[in-house]
This record gives sequence, C-alpha cells and structure tokens, in this order.
Amino acid sequence: MASPTILALGSSNQSQLAPSNTTACDSAQAIWGLLYQVLPAFIIAICIWGLLGNLFVLSIFLLPRRRLNVAEIYLANLAASDLVFVLGLPFWAENIWNHFHWPFGDALCRIVNGVIKANLFISIFLVVAISGDRYHALVHPMASQRRRRRRQAQAICMLIWGLGGLLSVPTFLFRTVETVPNLNISACVLRFPHEAWHLVRTMKLTVVGFLLPLATIVFFNYHILASLRASRQREVSQTRRGGPTSRKTTLLIFTLVVAFLVCWAPFHFCAFLELLLEVRAMQSCFWENFTDLGLQFASFFAFINSCLNPVIYVLVGRLFRTKAWELYKQWTPRSPSPGLSP
Repeated sequence: MASPTILALGSSNQSQLAPSNTTACDSAQAIWGLLYQVLPAFIIAICIWGLLGNLFVLSIFLLPRRRLNVAEIYLANLAASDLVFVLGLPFWAENIWNHFHWPFGDALCRIVNGVIKANLFISIFLVVAISGDRYHALVHPMASQRRRRRRQAQAICMLIWGLGGLLSVPTFLFRTVETVPNLNISACVLRFPHEAWHLVRTMKLTVVGFLLPLATIVFFNYHILASLRASRQREVSQTRRGGPTSRKTTLLIFTLVVAFLVCWAPFHFCAFLELLLEVRAMQSCFWENFTDLGLQFASFFAFINSCLNPVIYVLVGRLFRTKAWELYKQWTPRSPSPGLSP
C-alpha cells in the first residue's frame, strides 16, 4: 500500500509519500482503516474536554481578580498552553477523517502546525519551570524567598512562550500543501530545502524537546522527594518546609509531571524511530508502517495530556478544589432569607 502522508507532531512526511511494492505493507491496511474511522472521534472528544477543562482551570485562577502566587502563575500558563494546543485538534481530526487530505489551505497548514509545535515545546518547558520552582521552595527554602518572585515567574513564562515560538519557526516556514498524485490527496507536509534539516529537526525535537527537559525534571523531583523524605524522618515542624500546603502543591505538581512524561514518551520514541528510518539505519516495510502508525497513535496519547491536566487539578489539588468552591459560592446568587420575603 502507499503509506499515507502523516500530519503528526514530529513527522517530516515527505519520506512517506512513495508507494511501496512490498506485500508486507498491505498488512497495515486494516489498521489504517480503523485509524481513519475511530481516531477522529477520539480527538474531537479530547478537544471538547480539554477546551472545557482548561477554561475551567483558567477561570479558577483568573476570575477572583487576585494576585497569583508563583506556583499559580506557572500552572495558569500551563493551562493556557494546553488550551491553545487543543484548539488545533479539530483540524487534525478532519485531516485524518479525510485520509490525510488537507482541505484548509496553505496558510492554515502553516499556522495550525506551527502553533501545535510551539505549544509542544512551551508545555515541556513550563513543566521544567514548575518542577524547578518546587525544587527551590522545598530544597532551598531560605534562598527561594529571594528567588521566587512573581515578576520573575512572569518573565520566565514570557521567555518560555517566546522560545517555543522561535523553535517552531521552521514549521511555520516549511509546512506547505502539496499534491500527492498516487494518493489523490493534497497533503500538509514539511518540505525542507535540504536533507540535513530532517536530522536537525528530529534532534531538536528529541534532545531539546524531551531528553534535556526530562533530565532536568528528574533531577528536580529526585531532590524534592529526598527532601520530603528527610523532612518526615527528622519530624521537622510543618512551617519549616512549607507544611501541608506546600506538600499538597508538590503532590499536585509531581502528578502533573508524571502524567506529562507518560503521555509524551511514546511520541518521542516513535519520532526517534522515524529518525532511524530517515538515516536508513532501519529499512523495512514493517518498520515504516510501525513508525507511521505509531506517530499517529502516540500523538493521540500526547493529546490526552492536555485534557488530563484539569482532571489532575480537581482530583489531586485539594487547594484548587477549595478555590473552585469559593468561586462557586461567590458567583452563585444566594437565596433570600425567609424573613425578608414580602
């Protein structure tokens, strides 16, 4: 079969356009057919849930019109990044439903993919910043009193958004709609001016977008857990290391970090396999099909993270639930007292 053009977070696409003559490729037709039918509905469901959930999270942080603390600034920016991310999912779902035919034109091909790619980097960098903030608050509490400033957190968030936009510039420049005669579609593909760009793109995605942030996150959270364990062993007073409030915030953030890594690890594994195919370290129809399909399903798991975070806020974030309840009582009209009835 002809491997379909892939609109996936890390796929370069053009290597997948040529039809394969090997019979092994035909074995994936049934899986592709299932993907075309099932995956778009799931993506739309994720979009709706992520849209409502992240709007809810942002409303809890922003509607009370109070100054956010440092941790809340990072969490609000993460919710905003997830919100922007899910806005691009309907285009993705329609693209898969049309067997990877892109009906929205060249401009939206660049914009949608560029925004999605930017928020891929923004999300992981924000998770690093959140872990770093917890690290300074719990492991170096005295020094963190000087470092953890609202303006500094706001500046870091602005820097992260700018860096994410900068790293997505190649996507904005080189995404284009291209006719694929053998598939009878117009596909949204990455068309780099030189083959070396493929290696640079994959290395940037894997190293800058995952491995380095992962190493940093592991470092921060290892020391956070060690600090909490030592604190319990020494029976330190609650106020010295931030008390139960700080520990609940740490549990929330640790859960967000774990969810992020679990959701995104399959995608980066498949992106690494795609690199091996591009440099011809692997050459077989099985691995081409496995990587093509893997990028689609792994991208789906990555999407789940954007709608999973609001659920984590509610289930794990006790303080978040308290703020939500306070906001509900504030915005819910109170019933008049029976004694005041006319």
